[in-house]
Amino acid sequence: MVERLYTVVLIVPTGIGAAIGGYAGDALPVARAIASCCDRLITHPNVLNGASLYWPLPNSFYVEGYGLDKFAAGCWGLRPVHQNRIGLILDRAIEPDLRWRHLQAADAARATLGLNLTDYVVTDAPLGVELRTSASGASWGTIQNPDSLLRAAEVLITQARANAIAVVARFPEDIESEAAENYRQGKGVDPVAGAEAIISHLIVRTFQIPCAHAPACSPPPLSPHLSPRSAAEELGYTFLPCVLVGLSHAPQFVTPAGSQKSKVKSQKSPNHQSPNDIWADQVDALIVPATACGGSAILSLSQLPVQIIAVEENQTQMQVPPEQVGIEALRVHSYLEALGALVAHRAGISPSALSPDLSPIRSLPKNW
Repeated sequence: MVERLYTVVLIVPTGIGAAIGGYAGDALPVARAIASCCDRLITHPNVLNGASLYWPLPNSFYVEGYGLDKFAAGCWGLRPVHQNRIGLILDRAIEPDLRWRHLQAADAARATLGLNLTDYVVTDAPLGVELRTSASGASWGTIQNPDSLLRAAEVLITQARANAIAVVARFPEDIESEAAENYRQGKGVDPVAGAEAIISHLIVRTFQIPCAHAPACSPPPLSPHLSPRSAAEELGYTFLPCVLVGLSHAPQFVTPAGSQKSKVKSQKSPNHQSPNDIWADQVDALIVPATACGGSAILSLSQLPVQIIAVEENQTQMQVPPEQVGIEALRVHSYLEALGALVAHRAGISPSALSPDLSPIRSLPKNW
């Protein structure tokens, strides 16, 4: 008998001010704990990125948000890799000194971590990142020159044979001061996260390869009253290291037919299924904040026999509980309690059996 690999998806949507996972890598402890009690953990950069800090999780899969949506919908599968060849895109708007800081970070990742990077590309026009805030308080944004970003990615894929893309875009310095300070104090929404997601979504949707983004910003002034949750972003000149580490082993995307159908292919696509490919119907459990259940991946996985665990303690700016969108979920107070729920679920134990208030079994109404 072949034992089923217990597979968990952990989602903390970006740019919505999550109390845990809304800052610089502060959901990493949650991911580490969950990875220790499952065979496979599928999560996304917002959970695993911690600027210059990261943690190796051999059984984790670093999946960009758009790719995670396509995976959950059953459109794409995830193919594990030993190592990706990462192409680096730098925004033409980045000043020379700041550009050198990012190039040195990339070279340091090659020299100290052994990562496989191609030569880099500078976009042929400034990307023109613009930041926005929705009425709910969530952050989002746009870029003025998306075609420049896609041209740069195409060069890396076709000429440098990259099969994963890291992007560093110059972000505005005129972020509203109160919002930025609230974030540094661990009380607000990450003002750049929504725009970051737009950038990576565009490349993943177009080329169907892993992608993640690191913003280029001038170092903020020293603050002695910093929240530990946002402190990782104060450690240097670049947020690039965690992105390169995550992309180095990010799974490739495959279609149900077994071939990659991106507009530009970095290599000859396989024409067969691999027994190691992971599909949505292999997911056993999903963990999400209890007020952020309206995302595409969450809605898709709710249509499958997946145990959904909604964490109440992880408050967000959203107000979309599972009941509002017709999702049956096990509500727990904290991620510590969620870990217990996962262990019970993996063991095939009903949560009600662990309570002293177990109700007696009842007869179904005779209306059949």
